[in-house]
Amino acid sequence: MDLLGALEKAMLIVVDGVGVPMMLRFKYNPEQYTIEKSAEWNRPQAPGAESTPEPDYTSTNPTTVSMEIFFDAFEELHGDVTKDVETLFTWTKPTPVSRVGGAAQPPLLMFQWGSSSTLSDFRGFLRSVSARFTLFRIDGTPIRATCNIRLEEVPNETPRQNPTSGTRPGMRVHVLTEGETLQSVAWAEYRQARYWRGLAAFNDIDDPMRVEPGATLLLPSPRDAARLS
Repeated sequence: MDLLGALEKAMLIVVDGVGVPMMLRFKYNPEQYTIEKSAEWNRPQAPGAESTPEPDYTSTNPTTVSMEIFFDAFEELHGDVTKDVETLFTWTKPTPVSRVGGAAQPPLLMFQWGSSSTLSDFRGFLRSVSARFTLFRIDGTPIRATCNIRLEEVPNETPRQNPTSGTRPGMRVHVLTEGETLQSVAWAEYRQARYWRGLAAFNDIDDPMRVEPGATLLLPSPRDAARLS
């Protein structure tokens, strides 16, 4: 984390799952996050022993990541933080696409913050979300909220399967440079300039003409880009 104030914005990205919002870009980077890991050990009973018996290893528990996310739309003309908060709650539910054998699963998420490699290999489910709304417009619209989230690791050796959408082991990211447009990125990535519509839809861009240099784009698969165009 850049203590001098990084320009890169943290984000949560869906890497496996369809029918849900694919990304949540933070307006404010987290001040801190916590990574937890624990192991289970079994200590045999030894009545009357003069020393403690050696423990037996049982298992290693999944890594968990906890953080606080702050949403603030106070300075926006029609600001409303409802959609961002609802995205987090949506991610705790099974995706609309059924799984093999009918086993529904919530989307698989990754946390990305610029070039930081601290959590680059972490993939997990959103285990819990709590939201506290703290400021409202006179009509009751919430314009400020703080959310505490907890992600639980899904080991890489047991990837989820989804024959409908395909697995997404990762998601490539492209940062727009001066002079680039969605059309030029679509041509460079897919050799199909018309896929700019898919890029816009995938990244929730309402006005493609106002995407500025430095903006971060998630690059969908060619199939998804074509489907959304």
